[in-house]
Amino acid sequence: MLPARVHPAWSIAVVAFIALVGAAAFRSAPGVLMDPLHREFGWPHGLISAAVSLNLLLFGLTAPFAAALMVRFGVRCVTTSALLLVGLGSGLTVFMTEPWQLILCWGLLVGLGTGSMALAFVSTVVDRWFVARRGLVSGVLTAGSATGQLVFLPVEAMLVESWGWRAASLTITAAALLVAVIVWLVMREHPRDLGFSAYGATGDEPEPAQDRGNPAVVAVRTLAEAARTPAFWLLAGGFAICGASTNGLVNTHFVPAAHDHGMPTTMAAGLLALIGVFDVLGTVASGYLTDKINPRVLLAVYYTLRGASLFVLPQLFAPTPGAEMVMFVVFYGLDWVATVPPTMALCREHFGPKASVVFGWVFTSHQVGAAAVAAGAGLIRDHFGDYALAWYGSGLLCLLATAFSVSIRRNAPRRPAADRGANPARTGA
Repeated sequence: MLPARVHPAWSIAVVAFIALVGAAAFRSAPGVLMDPLHREFGWPHGLISAAVSLNLLLFGLTAPFAAALMVRFGVRCVTTSALLLVGLGSGLTVFMTEPWQLILCWGLLVGLGTGSMALAFVSTVVDRWFVARRGLVSGVLTAGSATGQLVFLPVEAMLVESWGWRAASLTITAAALLVAVIVWLVMREHPRDLGFSAYGATGDEPEPAQDRGNPAVVAVRTLAEAARTPAFWLLAGGFAICGASTNGLVNTHFVPAAHDHGMPTTMAAGLLALIGVFDVLGTVASGYLTDKINPRVLLAVYYTLRGASLFVLPQLFAPTPGAEMVMFVVFYGLDWVATVPPTMALCREHFGPKASVVFGWVFTSHQVGAAAVAAGAGLIRDHFGDYALAWYGSGLLCLLATAFSVSIRRNAPRRPAADRGANPARTGA
């Protein structure tokens, strides 16, 4: 039993955080497993990157439909099923012998599973359970992905070095199944299921959209409505670049790029995990700042600083990381997904009760950008022998994202269509 003074929204947030940590486990693996798979099977980096690209693409494309599925079937059911898919996909990789099996397991199954627990899951939980502290809680839950990377990446690297990549995949399977049990036992759908209102609610806030029609139709219809607004395209364009410069490039290719310069894989994985440490701090701080500062300003600052750091990175690779590389890791980590809380806030501002599904589509653009650069950077490595062009190109894209962010105009949340033009005399009683 929770003490009376503790609102149950906080226990739901804790479970959601644990689920996001579990989902992050396999998504942290590609950078560690790329070289072992290349050595064992002889598959080129471009082919392995294509499987990663499909994973990232589905991770994004699934998000808006998963948000609609959570409305239709419930957060607990969808999240548990997603974790089971992650466990199945990672477990089956130990039996693969052909490239299509890598694409099926690593790309399709894990992509669908992790996509069903993407940041649209964060938006859904926050919108249902919190009114006060939304920015802060969004930041903490988003940091769950970084924490998953922090916890699992060094473990995966050590398992690969000592026992091989199959041991790492089975460890991920076990973690995903354990988290699935926790979610099924603890997660609840709405505060009213426990006899509470959302944390900080005053009774005047609109309920999140509860369209219980066909989830695919709901998701597509919401996209059609959002696509009529410039704000949607500016948010989607900026978030595509966010995905390109983080999941697509650094998360997938930092370890093999460092290894190209003589750095041991375990050391490079440790640096990437250290990015995760500082990402937790940066994302939580960003959530707090989002409650205080114009989110457009925050996004512009984040993208500008990220672009500047990517221009510097190619000069920092060496067999042993120097002080400058450590500074990059700290700086980049603070900025890693700090963009998420202000992006969610802008979705709420412009799209009101449908913000969770709209954010799912915005997140889809994030993963489209990630998938494109994950595959493109692998091809650049195969063709030119290094990743330098990929780092510089992503730096330029980040400056473009800055321009998108400052172009988003202020706007009050749009009322649902059913409310527009209603007769006030007939809607109150």
